[in-house]
Amino acid sequence: MFHETTITTFDGINLYFRKDEPASTPQATIVIVHGLCEHAGRYDYVTKKLLDKNFVVYRFDHRGHGRSEGQRVFYKDFHDIIEDVRTIVNKAKSENPQLPLFLIGHSMGGFASAAYGTKYPGTVNGFVLSGALTRYNTKLVGELPLDGMGTYFANELGDGVCSDPAVAKAYTEDPLVEKKISVDLINHVFGEGVDWLKEAHAQFVDPVFLLHGTDDGLVSEEDSRMFFGDIHSTNKSLKIYAHLMHEIFNEVDKDAVITEAIDWIEKQY
Repeated sequence: MFHETTITTFDGINLYFRKDEPASTPQATIVIVHGLCEHAGRYDYVTKKLLDKNFVVYRFDHRGHGRSEGQRVFYKDFHDIIEDVRTIVNKAKSENPQLPLFLIGHSMGGFASAAYGTKYPGTVNGFVLSGALTRYNTKLVGELPLDGMGTYFANELGDGVCSDPAVAKAYTEDPLVEKKISVDLINHVFGEGVDWLKEAHAQFVDPVFLLHGTDDGLVSEEDSRMFFGDIHSTNKSLKIYAHLMHEIFNEVDKDAVITEAIDWIEKQY
């Protein structure tokens, strides 16, 4: 059973929001946080696997992404993405107060999740971070900050998302995948946000499982290695997958990757 609606942010933007419930008694709550330019609908397969394990799954489209309101692919302050995650987390906690809650964040959603955990430690039971932007070792768009605030450039990420040509093709042709990226988002999130996350590393203390592919051409595996080494969590795990690209939940070995993520979550409660 699922329910689709909108949820309003702290500053009045309506985000697309979906809740999926398992057929049997739920064991935990999951909030999925998607990456740059994509949308929550690209996590249907992961959601099905989570539902099979009797997890309640919450998804949303970032502001300016997919079916959500807001200036397209734009942030004026990296704290806005953190507060949007907090809005969804609070909703999930209020509806399932008896269940443990975990965040699964991918890429820029990995940044948003890690930053949420840094700003609001101890408020969820753990994090699974996939190809997470937690440093800026791959200079995806060059040195930061970029010139041209208020302007946009083309989304050319499609070739780097996955080794499965069908996934790459679907990404490129998906009408809900944003086709342009604002310079403002890059400077505020990839620049200022990542710098803040690095400086505040000691504040991240929650359980976390970091997953990354060696062939990730969009976000370097070194991001996850460095974040893993810097944070102050006593319960932390890191898995680097040989030959996998950026979207490890969509790669040819996706079932094994998803199973490892679920197994880790189940060990936390």
